[in-house]
Amino acid sequence: MSVQTVVHPLAPVWNENSRILLLGSFPSVRSREAGFYYAHPQNRFWPLMARLFDEPLPQATEDRRDFALRHGIALWDSIESCTITGSSDASIREAKPNDIARLIRQTGIQRIYCNGQQSYKLYQKYCADSCGLNAVPLPSTSPANAAWTMERLAEAWKVILA
Repeated sequence: MSVQTVVHPLAPVWNENSRILLLGSFPSVRSREAGFYYAHPQNRFWPLMARLFDEPLPQATEDRRDFALRHGIALWDSIESCTITGSSDASIREAKPNDIARLIRQTGIQRIYCNGQQSYKLYQKYCADSCGLNAVPLPSTSPANAAWTMERLAEAWKVILA
Protein backbone atom coordinates (compact mmCIF):
# COMPACT_ATOMS: atom_id res chain seq x y z
CA MET A 1 0.00 0.00 0.00
CA SER A 2 1.43 3.37 -0.97
CA VAL A 3 1.74 6.56 1.01
CA GLN A 4 -0.75 9.17 -0.17
CA THR A 5 -1.45 12.79 0.65
CA VAL A 6 -5.18 12.91 1.32
CA VAL A 7 -7.59 15.74 2.10
CA HIS A 8 -10.45 14.83 4.43
CA PRO A 9 -13.47 14.34 2.15
CA LEU A 10 -16.24 14.29 4.78
CA ALA A 11 -18.07 17.27 6.21
CA PRO A 12 -18.65 17.24 9.95
CA VAL A 13 -22.01 15.88 11.06
CA TRP A 14 -23.72 18.29 13.46
CA ASN A 15 -26.74 20.45 14.09
CA GLU A 16 -27.91 22.96 16.67
CA ASN A 17 -28.72 20.13 19.09
CA SER A 18 -25.21 18.62 19.06
CA ARG A 19 -23.87 18.42 22.61
CA ILE A 20 -21.03 15.91 22.28
CA LEU A 21 -18.38 15.50 19.62
CA LEU A 22 -17.16 12.00 18.82
CA LEU A 23 -13.82 12.64 17.24
CA GLY A 24 -11.83 10.25 15.10
CA SER A 25 -8.38 10.79 13.69
CA PHE A 26 -8.86 10.53 9.91
CA PRO A 27 -11.38 8.52 7.83
CA SER A 28 -10.41 5.02 6.75
CA VAL A 29 -10.12 4.17 3.07
CA ARG A 30 -13.53 2.48 3.29
CA SER A 31 -15.13 5.54 4.92
CA ARG A 32 -13.57 7.84 2.33
CA GLU A 33 -14.95 5.62 -0.45
CA ALA A 34 -18.41 5.39 1.16
CA GLY A 35 -18.54 9.09 1.99
CA PHE A 36 -19.45 8.64 5.65
CA TYR A 37 -17.94 7.95 9.04
CA TYR A 38 -17.14 4.43 10.28
CA ALA A 39 -18.19 2.71 7.05
CA HIS A 40 -15.85 -0.27 7.32
CA PRO A 41 -18.11 -3.28 7.98
CA GLN A 42 -15.81 -4.56 10.74
CA ASN A 43 -15.67 -1.24 12.56
CA ARG A 44 -17.78 -1.59 15.69
CA PHE A 45 -18.75 2.08 15.99
CA TRP A 46 -22.33 1.80 14.70
CA PRO A 47 -23.11 -1.51 16.45
CA LEU A 48 -21.75 0.06 19.64
CA MET A 49 -23.93 3.17 19.25
CA ALA A 50 -27.00 0.99 18.66
CA ARG A 51 -26.19 -1.00 21.79
CA LEU A 52 -25.56 2.06 23.97
CA PHE A 53 -28.76 3.79 22.91
CA ASP A 54 -30.78 0.54 22.80
CA GLU A 55 -31.89 1.07 19.21
CA PRO A 56 -31.74 -0.99 16.01
CA LEU A 57 -28.48 -0.79 14.08
CA PRO A 58 -28.64 2.05 11.54
CA GLN A 59 -27.55 0.72 8.14
CA ALA A 60 -27.86 3.43 5.50
CA THR A 61 -25.83 6.62 5.59
CA GLU A 62 -28.88 8.82 6.16
CA ASP A 63 -30.05 6.54 8.99
CA ARG A 64 -26.62 6.84 10.61
CA ARG A 65 -26.60 10.62 10.22
CA ASP A 66 -30.11 10.87 11.69
CA PHE A 67 -29.16 8.53 14.55
CA ALA A 68 -26.19 10.71 15.53
CA LEU A 69 -28.11 13.97 15.29
CA ARG A 70 -31.12 12.60 17.17
CA HIS A 71 -28.82 11.79 20.10
CA GLY A 72 -27.01 15.15 20.14
CA ILE A 73 -23.87 13.64 18.63
CA ALA A 74 -21.55 15.44 16.25
CA LEU A 75 -19.02 13.42 14.23
CA TRP A 76 -15.72 14.63 12.81
CA ASP A 77 -12.00 13.98 12.79
CA SER A 78 -8.98 15.84 14.15
CA ILE A 79 -7.11 15.89 10.85
CA GLU A 80 -8.07 17.85 7.72
CA SER A 81 -5.25 16.51 5.54
CA CYS A 82 -2.19 14.31 5.92
CA THR A 83 0.03 11.76 4.31
CA ILE A 84 -1.21 8.30 5.22
CA THR A 85 -0.67 4.70 4.20
CA GLY A 86 -4.07 3.08 3.65
CA SER A 87 -6.11 3.49 6.83
CA SER A 88 -3.22 3.29 9.30
CA ASP A 89 -3.47 5.99 11.97
CA ALA A 90 0.10 5.15 12.97
CA SER A 91 1.30 6.18 9.48
CA ILE A 92 -0.18 9.71 9.63
CA ARG A 93 2.43 12.36 8.82
CA GLU A 94 2.36 16.03 7.76
CA ALA A 95 -1.00 16.44 9.48
CA LYS A 96 -3.02 19.63 9.21
CA PRO A 97 -5.86 19.93 11.73
CA ASN A 98 -9.53 20.52 11.11
CA ASP A 99 -10.94 23.75 12.58
CA ILE A 100 -12.64 22.06 15.52
CA ALA A 101 -12.71 25.32 17.50
CA ARG A 102 -14.99 26.82 14.82
CA LEU A 103 -17.31 23.81 15.03
CA ILE A 104 -17.50 24.20 18.81
CA ARG A 105 -18.35 27.90 18.44
CA GLN A 106 -21.18 27.05 16.00
CA THR A 107 -22.74 24.41 18.23
CA GLY A 108 -23.67 23.59 21.78
CA ILE A 109 -20.89 20.99 22.03
CA GLN A 110 -19.84 20.66 25.66
CA ARG A 111 -17.88 17.39 25.64
CA ILE A 112 -15.40 15.74 23.29
CA TYR A 113 -14.68 12.02 23.21
CA CYS A 114 -11.89 10.61 21.06
CA ASN A 115 -12.32 7.27 19.31
CA GLY A 116 -8.91 5.77 20.09
CA GLN A 117 -5.57 6.89 21.44
CA GLN A 118 -4.33 8.24 18.11
CA SER A 119 -7.36 10.49 17.80
CA TYR A 120 -6.73 11.73 21.34
CA LYS A 121 -3.02 12.38 20.65
CA LEU A 122 -3.82 14.30 17.47
CA TYR A 123 -6.48 16.36 19.25
CA GLN A 124 -4.08 17.18 22.07
CA LYS A 125 -1.29 18.12 19.65
CA TYR A 126 -3.25 20.18 17.14
CA CYS A 127 -6.62 21.21 18.55
CA ALA A 128 -6.90 21.27 22.35
CA ASP A 129 -5.41 24.73 22.90
CA SER A 130 -7.70 26.45 20.39
CA CYS A 131 -10.81 24.51 21.44
CA GLY A 132 -10.76 25.08 25.16
CA LEU A 133 -12.39 21.71 25.89
CA ASN A 134 -10.69 18.70 27.39
CA ALA A 135 -11.14 15.52 25.42
CA VAL A 136 -11.67 12.08 26.90
CA PRO A 137 -9.90 9.20 25.14
CA LEU A 138 -11.98 6.07 24.58
CA PRO A 139 -10.86 2.70 23.21
CA SER A 140 -10.94 2.52 19.44
CA THR A 141 -13.86 0.83 17.72
CA SER A 142 -11.53 -0.12 14.85
CA PRO A 143 -11.22 -3.79 13.88
CA ALA A 144 -7.48 -3.34 14.57
CA ASN A 145 -8.39 -3.06 18.28
CA ALA A 146 -9.52 -6.67 18.47
CA ALA A 147 -8.33 -7.02 22.08
CA TRP A 148 -11.41 -5.05 23.16
CA THR A 149 -14.62 -7.08 23.07
CA MET A 150 -17.93 -5.38 22.38
CA GLU A 151 -18.77 -5.77 26.09
CA ARG A 152 -15.58 -3.96 27.15
CA LEU A 153 -16.14 -1.24 24.56
CA ALA A 154 -19.72 -0.71 25.76
CA GLU A 155 -18.57 -0.43 29.37
CA ALA A 156 -15.93 2.17 28.46
CA TRP A 157 -18.10 4.11 26.03
CA LYS A 158 -21.17 4.39 28.28
CA VAL A 159 -19.60 7.61 29.60
CA ILE A 160 -21.00 9.38 26.51
CA LEU A 161 -24.51 8.78 27.86
CA ALA A 162 -23.96 10.98 30.93
